[in-house]
Amino acid sequence: MDTQGQVKTLRVGDVLVERGLVTPEQVDEVIAIQKKGGKRQLLGEILVELGYCTQTQLTEALADAYGIPFIHLTRKFVDPEVVNYLPKDFINERNVLPLFRVDDVLTVAVTEPSNFFLVDEISQLVGCTVQIVAALPEAISATLDKLTPDEDVVGLDEFFTDDQKGTESLAERSEMEELGSDSPVVKLVNHTLHNAIREGASDIHFEPDDGIFRIRFRVDGQLAEKVNPPVHMQAAIVARIKIMAGMDISERRLPQDGAIRIISRGNPVDLRVSTLPNKYGEKVVIRIIDNTQSLLTFDGLGLSKEVRDKFEQLCRHPYGMILVTGPTGSGKSSTLYSMLSQINSPTVNICTVEDPIEFNLQGVNQFQVHSKIDLTFASILRTLLRQDPDVIMIGEIRDPETASIAMQAALTGHLVLATLHTNDSAGAITRLENLAIEPYLVSAALVGIVAQRLVRRVCPNCAYKVDPPATIVETAGRAGISLDKVTRAKGCDACNGAGYRGRAGVYEVLVPDDEMRDAIASGAKLGKLRQLARQSGMRTLYEYGLDMVNQGLTSVEELLRVTCE
Repeated sequence: MDTQGQVKTLRVGDVLVERGLVTPEQVDEVIAIQKKGGKRQLLGEILVELGYCTQTQLTEALADAYGIPFIHLTRKFVDPEVVNYLPKDFINERNVLPLFRVDDVLTVAVTEPSNFFLVDEISQLVGCTVQIVAALPEAISATLDKLTPDEDVVGLDEFFTDDQKGTESLAERSEMEELGSDSPVVKLVNHTLHNAIREGASDIHFEPDDGIFRIRFRVDGQLAEKVNPPVHMQAAIVARIKIMAGMDISERRLPQDGAIRIISRGNPVDLRVSTLPNKYGEKVVIRIIDNTQSLLTFDGLGLSKEVRDKFEQLCRHPYGMILVTGPTGSGKSSTLYSMLSQINSPTVNICTVEDPIEFNLQGVNQFQVHSKIDLTFASILRTLLRQDPDVIMIGEIRDPETASIAMQAALTGHLVLATLHTNDSAGAITRLENLAIEPYLVSAALVGIVAQRLVRRVCPNCAYKVDPPATIVETAGRAGISLDKVTRAKGCDACNGAGYRGRAGVYEVLVPDDEMRDAIASGAKLGKLRQLARQSGMRTLYEYGLDMVNQGLTSVEELLRVTCE
């Protein structure tokens, strides 16, 4: 060993002798072993190996001697965001773990409190002040294992051995909870959740099939297969997810719903879990809800100035009904929440009725529907009207009773925001009439309707320009848009070869004028309502999308996928 190593070794021995943990003779014995070259370990490591002291005694004594705090390290001490401050190889080689950062000071757990050169190395790597705390080596290793793994932490080969590959069926084992806690299963599930969140997936599908078990992510509205774990792991993976979601792991014949809250990159993420038995086992779908995303404001939605002005105009109404329409997964909830964020203030009582509650909004009273105990949209709304609300948001108008109560609220001084499943904005009017709402009531209550879709954004890293199809040039010309070139993308590493990265909203905003209100009250047909909406200056979804194509934000193919002329 070099001089620094000898000084460090002598200090370790002196510290342990001074505290009565070892005898001078034991220290001399270990030093003799080192000098003979039989052991290249540190003095403290040999003392522990020979049983002269424990690892805990060694680490605590050194920490105390150097004035460094000793902690019983668990995952709760660690901010996952800062783990990546140090290279993985450095963490494993030096057995250190970044814990958290406050201002310009990074706290790092180490196993060698006397190694001051290590502090300098860490400081140079992270570029900020470093303070250290002492922890046991096994505690650092165990905490690292529990943290969200990187891509290369988990390999499928470690999930089974040769004698497991053909014959053994995990589903036949009785102790499903024990199986769901097996380390390889835990790692795979954690790894899958981590990757899905990192890739911006909205859903994860765990799908059993004939002789195969696949995991797919829905990213930007499109499903893509990611991995095929061994079929015999299916039952254990499902059991693990059920344990996390608080479900009954012994019930495999009936559908179940559950929820999980995890921390990813330092941010809370809510997961909604649904299981449904099929012919080959239980299919599990996990919906990922990131509570920190910026889509809950008008800025986060990326609205055009024209649409933003109309949204703000709608939100200024003191009463009436605002409807947001579109298919499942078209971003209706994000639009509603952004409107609530615009309205939210200490002087306004906002109440929501949702199934389920998708985002948590501070300052807003949110109520969850529970159909099993007859706590429905309608029953909650009836009570809410006695709770002095100013603004009511309804997750979805599904039935005549809910529609009737919502209409009553809108006509008696409340601003009501709700969603409907219709193809366009004018279709929402006829849908309300189908739900037994009189046309004259719709005419009196309606403030505005927003129809929307989500299109994938062209990846800017691999985008290129091409000539647009003649038919698109023609339809764009009728909408007053001159198309010269349109954008496509080849696919690259940044977009995982898809050619698209992220999504943007396509909007159609209908604000009825007096002529349209008269037509609604007289029970006009859908075609007439659409005609009047166009005459009032409303741009259709297709026309709004053409403008995005012209700006190079999306492709012609993507626009045609979600809209029609």
